[in-house]
Amino acid sequence: MKFAWVRPTGTWNDRKDAIVSALESGIDNIIDFDNSESIKELGNVKIISDKENSDILLLGNDEKVSVEDVKEAQSKDKEVAVYVEINNKEDELLVSKLGTVADYVILKGKNWKVIPLENIIASLQNRSSKIMVDVPNYEEAKLALETMEHGSDGVLLSSNDANEIRRLGSLIEKTSKEIYELKEATVTKVESVGLGDRVCVDTCSIMEVGEGMLIGSFASGLFMVHSESLESEYVASRPFRVNAGAVHAYVMTPGNKTRYLSELEAGDEVITINTKGEAKTAIIGRSKIERRPLMMIEAENNGQKIKTLVQNAETIRLVSEKGEPISVS
Repeated sequence: MKFAWVRPTGTWNDRKDAIVSALESGIDNIIDFDNSESIKELGNVKIISDKENSDILLLGNDEKVSVEDVKEAQSKDKEVAVYVEINNKEDELLVSKLGTVADYVILKGKNWKVIPLENIIASLQNRSSKIMVDVPNYEEAKLALETMEHGSDGVLLSSNDANEIRRLGSLIEKTSKEIYELKEATVTKVESVGLGDRVCVDTCSIMEVGEGMLIGSFASGLFMVHSESLESEYVASRPFRVNAGAVHAYVMTPGNKTRYLSELEAGDEVITINTKGEAKTAIIGRSKIERRPLMMIEAENNGQKIKTLVQNAETIRLVSEKGEPISVS
């Protein structure tokens, strides 16, 4: 998932406005060397600096750093970011070494046409660290994240411009979307199975008609369970909710990983998905487990059978091959 940090400059008032804009845009990692206590008062922020009390320790801001420096810092149970300005082949070689040990490597190229950052990033694909590019504005951030064949994992925006910061926040949200290939499956069995515990997942996002979550009894094949974004003659729409299914079922979460519905808590992340397979991250606000009548749904795709158990209610819907929500009852 793509991400961004912000490094504001100037007076405290200048920095404060930039940090507030960053927080409002979903960017909560800030590089600052002088105002950590004041910044913490603005919200739940991670401070990146060369100070020992920082959340992420930054090395290389004023002088070149070595692999040994990184290992020593990590021995203190700190995440470590290293800053490297690329001016020559020696710097490129240093980056290739640091990329095997540091948690984050921030690259700064004075002239991208002379120093091809794309080639450097490509050479670091099989490494443990996250690669970032220091950029002065939104356009270069977009280039680093989207345009390159091998885009960076993240960007560091060195700017106080509130508009640039907000545009970057929107870009991060857009580029962080995952794409899933949705396939048609033929429903082969629907039957009531009695009472069981089911989970309603209430998110902090409003879902549109045609959006839901990926849920199922087998991680190898999940159903798209539609959100409660449709009106019903029995209940009002609740577009933030998916009545997801039985407690044992899997739900897809960011990074193409699954979790049990029973594990979900407020503050956890799941993905919501539309009929085009476009997924985005949603934060859980509440997860409710209640005893309800359940029904089992079995479907088949190319000889593979998949199953899920959902509440037996007309407000629970799957999605047809035409992208239309269909009630399970």
